[in-house]
Amino acid sequence: MHRFLIVSLFTFIIAGSHAQSLYMPRNITNAFKKGTRSADGNPGPKYWQNHGTYNITVTAMPPDRHITGTEQISYTNNSPDTLKVLVFRLILNIHKPGAERNGPADADYLNDGIIIDSLTINSQPVAWGSSVNDATSRGIRMPKPLPPHDSIQVMVNWHYLASLESNREGLIDSTTYFLAYSYPRISVYDDYNGWDRVSFTDVQEFYSDFNDYTLTVNAPKNYVVWATGVLQNPTEVLQPTYAQRLASSMTTDSVIHIATFADMQSHAVTAQNDMNSWKWKADYVPDVTFGLSDHFVWDASSTIVDDATQRRVSVQTAFNDTAKDIHQETKFAAYSLNWLSHNWPGVPYPYPKMTFFQGFADMEYPMMINDNTNSDPQFTRFIADHEIAHTYFPFYMGINESRYAFMDEGWATTFELLIGSSEIDPKRMEGFYKRFRINFWINDPSSEEDFPIILPANGLKPYPYANNAYGKPSLGYFAVKDLLGDDDFRKCLHGYMERWHGKHPIPWDFFNSFNNISGKDLNWFWNNWFFTNYYIDLAIQSADKERKGYNITVQNIGGYVNPFDVIVTYTDGTTSTTHETPAVWQANQKQTTVMVPTDNKKEVKSIKIDGGIFMDADESNNTWTK
Repeated sequence: MHRFLIVSLFTFIIAGSHAQSLYMPRNITNAFKKGTRSADGNPGPKYWQNHGTYNITVTAMPPDRHITGTEQISYTNNSPDTLKVLVFRLILNIHKPGAERNGPADADYLNDGIIIDSLTINSQPVAWGSSVNDATSRGIRMPKPLPPHDSIQVMVNWHYLASLESNREGLIDSTTYFLAYSYPRISVYDDYNGWDRVSFTDVQEFYSDFNDYTLTVNAPKNYVVWATGVLQNPTEVLQPTYAQRLASSMTTDSVIHIATFADMQSHAVTAQNDMNSWKWKADYVPDVTFGLSDHFVWDASSTIVDDATQRRVSVQTAFNDTAKDIHQETKFAAYSLNWLSHNWPGVPYPYPKMTFFQGFADMEYPMMINDNTNSDPQFTRFIADHEIAHTYFPFYMGINESRYAFMDEGWATTFELLIGSSEIDPKRMEGFYKRFRINFWINDPSSEEDFPIILPANGLKPYPYANNAYGKPSLGYFAVKDLLGDDDFRKCLHGYMERWHGKHPIPWDFFNSFNNISGKDLNWFWNNWFFTNYYIDLAIQSADKERKGYNITVQNIGGYVNPFDVIVTYTDGTTSTTHETPAVWQANQKQTTVMVPTDNKKEVKSIKIDGGIFMDADESNNTWTK
């Protein structure tokens, strides 16, 4: 783990929380010194990021599991550095025996990973070799160094065996494949860490540049392909009836059954060539993925995501006809895109399409999600909302999920509660959020559960990773939303997203943007929530009667500066509630006294503090009884 970071963090914790500066590792400090990041939260005047143009062709012939591919990459070095090595990211090598993983793998999961058949750089053959040290990335020395502001042409041919055990990718069934991460890609070279060589260990996720992609998927007749991007040749790969249904779905709010199960069984949906080449285009996205099947049904609709331009987005679903919970998902996904575009985050969905593909992963990809079937349609909808919300974080915002997972999972978890409360009863949704996201953290007192959120995710094991990526940062975002109020919070969120979409923000860019846009020094808050080992535990220390109510002294045992309600219960059974924002903790984060007005015509029976979704570790000291 990152010893320097841990020592510095806990030195800060011991020193106290009055410092108005945020700890930064040395490499992050250097980025600010070099001018690629700015203290006001904007990209620095010398900010840069590299870019690739990918032309990929993949051939899949179910039920044969052998997948073959070829790609041409034009890679531009926008950095000020001369690059001598080109680092490739090979995510599918997580399947190799001996690869670093956070859990066991059985025989159906293991295979030889991606086999590189040939590699050329600027038309010169380059030996690939073999490595057992870090299966998911590989550095290759280039024939000639790549100077700043120059580009190279890379050609790669490869093959692999699709995994029998599907999770994020692999076989859904014998004739349905979801083939994510199916191509070698050039890793990120950035301004604060250089080449990204973090091992993919099947828990933390990904970090990718924004690239332009042309994807061709060769598949047998009677197989439909769904992929990231816009289908360029629907009339070449679909029979006229189905091409017309697809076109019609792009302009209506109604759900159109493009291909029913009976249609798929009739073998009349696709062009009847032995092999069809499905061509897709996606510009300035961090990844492309695809799935194919000879029996999945295909529904589609569309929704307006931008009122100013009346721009519509295609919403598609591909699923097994037996999955009853997914038959309504086209309508649900369209609602999600519309709601997220107009409410929280309130930024129009940035891409032309979203596809729900039934698999096993409950996982997001640019313009696609791979979600499991479930006996409860509401739970299916809940998970889909979360994955769709990931469009903004990490895809619209180029988050380094491998190191700073809280910058995307935390936001998706926040949005899932906000949109879920509009779809089902808010109290029921809050109860589900607490059980699913917070309960296992707040009720587990082990030290690993209270690691600071800022700790790099690649140094965490599954349980503290889950806390620090999902529930804890989500609560932190809700807390600053409560502190600023919805209007200022929205202004800050939109400003941060406007500055950094299509780029690679890091936590300090987020913190500095909110400080700058709000006009407030929020470092006391960021330090408290993201840089300490605090948790949530409040207690009423005393309640003193005054002329207009009670002075309630609240002790902050756990340390987190969370909002809370003070609920007064009268002897006649009625109640009154006063809300306190995190601002009550700014002067003293360990103790605060708040004035709670009461009805002098009634007798007070008890006073209770309640954090709502901010679950308290010990509720036994949350109530004062007269």
